[in-house]
Amino acid sequence: MSRIRILAENVANKIAAGEVVERPASVVKELLENALDAGAHSIRIETESGGKRMIRVIDDGTGMNHDDALLAFERHATSKLRTADDLLSISTLGFRGEALPSIASISRLLLETRSAEDEQGTRVEFAGGKLISVKPAGLPAGTSISVADIFYCVPARRKFLKSETTELGHIASLVTHYALAHPDCQFLLKTPTQEILNCTPVEKLSERVYQIFGRQALDELTEITPTEGPVRSAITEPPLEAEERAATLRVTGFTSRPEVQRTNRNGIYIFVNRRLVRDRLLLHAIGEAYRNIMPPGVFPCVLLFLELPYEEVDVNVHPAKIEVRFRHPQFVHDFTRDALRLALSHARPIPGFPAARAAAAAGEQSGGGLSSSSVGSMQGYAPMPDAKTFPGPPRAEIPTALGIVSGVGEAFELSGAPDRPIAQRLQFGTGNGSDFSDPTRETLGESAASVAPASAPGTLPTPDQIVDLKPLGQVNSSFIVAVNSEGLWIIDQHVAHERVLFEQHLRARREGELGGQRMLVPLIVELNPRQLVIFEQIGDELRANGFEAELMGARSVAIQAAPAGITSGDAEKLLYEILDGIARENQAISIDSLQAKIAASTSCHAAIKVNTPLDHTKMEWLLGELAKTEYPMSCPHGRPIVLRYSVREIERAFKRI
Repeated sequence: MSRIRILAENVANKIAAGEVVERPASVVKELLENALDAGAHSIRIETESGGKRMIRVIDDGTGMNHDDALLAFERHATSKLRTADDLLSISTLGFRGEALPSIASISRLLLETRSAEDEQGTRVEFAGGKLISVKPAGLPAGTSISVADIFYCVPARRKFLKSETTELGHIASLVTHYALAHPDCQFLLKTPTQEILNCTPVEKLSERVYQIFGRQALDELTEITPTEGPVRSAITEPPLEAEERAATLRVTGFTSRPEVQRTNRNGIYIFVNRRLVRDRLLLHAIGEAYRNIMPPGVFPCVLLFLELPYEEVDVNVHPAKIEVRFRHPQFVHDFTRDALRLALSHARPIPGFPAARAAAAAGEQSGGGLSSSSVGSMQGYAPMPDAKTFPGPPRAEIPTALGIVSGVGEAFELSGAPDRPIAQRLQFGTGNGSDFSDPTRETLGESAASVAPASAPGTLPTPDQIVDLKPLGQVNSSFIVAVNSEGLWIIDQHVAHERVLFEQHLRARREGELGGQRMLVPLIVELNPRQLVIFEQIGDELRANGFEAELMGARSVAIQAAPAGITSGDAEKLLYEILDGIARENQAISIDSLQAKIAASTSCHAAIKVNTPLDHTKMEWLLGELAKTEYPMSCPHGRPIVLRYSVREIERAFKRI
């Protein structure tokens, strides 16, 4: 008996569905692409239970007649390809002919469609890949597809779906992407209880950005002016000269200024011929464009649109059509990088503030750039307050609906900042409030070198070794220098205080709800569709942590109270940080994890900032509280708090051993 057999059609369809349909958002993607390929100008997406219970996509495209409505459910049935040569120049979003049969094989599907030429439409119903009924029906021109009970006949796949909030977030993100790529179309996304996105047709991309993300996000972006350049031929060998080629590459879109930064790549949207793609080559080109003008570990916000001849890009390299290959990848890479650099140069991306220029004009020595701590917290350099008191809040860092974090006014500079006087850069308290400085040191680098020999790298201590630390003073008004019998210690005051506040906040929250401090005037912020979904889900926990915020209109939220210690200027940024900090795959997190995330963000904003002089009493208090924490070696975000230079390492550095 033969061991090799032909798979049954329903089994083959379910296997194909595993490649095409990963989650409810995959269904929405395929149906959206079909609607756009059909010439739709208005697309309505309705979901229930995050798409698990029902997805309905209604469009006003060309529709189908009776015969086409049935053929559409045959494997590899498509109106978009005729011959193998057509694969060399794919101009449509969909082309495989696998979407509808794959979706029908794992759900209950209802298709209602009518072409403009027909007097009546057709209603086709499938369940688990089996045709249930075909009936004529009076329908408007266009197509409506309802997909219910996704994976109901494949329970092994259904159990891998995430929470309703997570799945709805993926759908909202996907619809946002396609709304950006097609500003001339209307997109409506809604659930039974709310309207998440409603974009009317507009003429310009900037108007669509304004619709989705708001005015503030648009103001933070710089337009990439339409740029055209020749594309080399991939067919003729040797390749023709660039100027002899009629085909062109066009790069447009928006990119953020360098001071507008994110901690992840979620603000980068890449479209190739209006197709949303995930491409490492173009991500690398974006990174190269920002090299040397943006600190490492942060990312810009980019809406990048590439238009090039269809024969110059291969979209048939991934079942879900989310990856592409270029015939001339190096040319595309360099062209994209240069287009972004040109836009950044026109935007004058290296800002300075008047205080720095005035100091330079007065002959004060310029510094070499921002410290890693100031880059991480986006505080920059600010005038120093009296060492006896804590300073007022730093200038606000304004996030937008894109999740952008932006320094404002004079609180940020990429091109460097003036060093403060030595007495402020290296201070040692004597216990009675007086300070003395080392006048022989002219730079912070030399001062730091005298404390930390290059041959003696710091090591993390054990918690019981920091109980008897005695503070000596500060370096750069940011790092506490202390000693004990173990050696010399350097403590990052910001993250140390962050650890203290984090554990206090978390302990208090787990004992009950936390009170907040009310604002004199409610703060109105705008949320994008994805943030709105998360806000609805974690609203109760936000209130339990001191936030009082409620919806005001479609996407606006009024913040009436913020957690204790958070200024009104930081409340908006904190809310965005919490909403954006819940990663896409981790929205269905446990309540303990959610509480920890909120506590970590809140403590970071409330902690002592860098460049804050502390008197001896405050330093003693901070070290004492740090010693009481459960894990004093790192902050809630994983950064080290203390570095120890043991007596043995110091002796070795001085050649005593």
